[in-house]
Amino acid sequence: MKNLNEIKLILEESSGFSFLDIKIINNSLVCYSESQNLVENIIQLKKHPKLKFRQLIDILAVDFPSKEKRFEVIYLLLSHENNLRITIKLQLEDKKSIQTLTGVFPSANWLEREVFDMHGINFAKHPDLRRILTDYDFEGFPLR
Repeated sequence: MKNLNEIKLILEESSGFSFLDIKIINNSLVCYSESQNLVENIIQLKKHPKLKFRQLIDILAVDFPSKEKRFEVIYLLLSHENNLRITIKLQLEDKKSIQTLTGVFPSANWLEREVFDMHGINFAKHPDLRRILTDYDFEGFPLR
């Protein structure tokens, strides 16, 4: 198992990553990304021979109505080989979309639908972006 400092160093020194910041917070690795770099960063995390973050655990969002970039979208990944988790966070303005991860992780399909249904965050090029937790005729977004 690699330790968090080793992983952080790999992320900082590898040319394939374009994170805004990388921190170790409460014994967890947290990376901050811009939305336009998200998919490429996650592909690199998945394919990097030393990192191997090959499982998407969850996608969630937090609403901060008073901020200009209202939403924080959070991705949790797992590396079984290194027994480590990583958190990728990005800030997003209201009515902006994020590129879907369904081409990288098929399991992102339902997770993105949940975030869409609860917060109204759109995922560009998602194959079936429709409500999943509320009724199809429901108006609004419960977690806003």
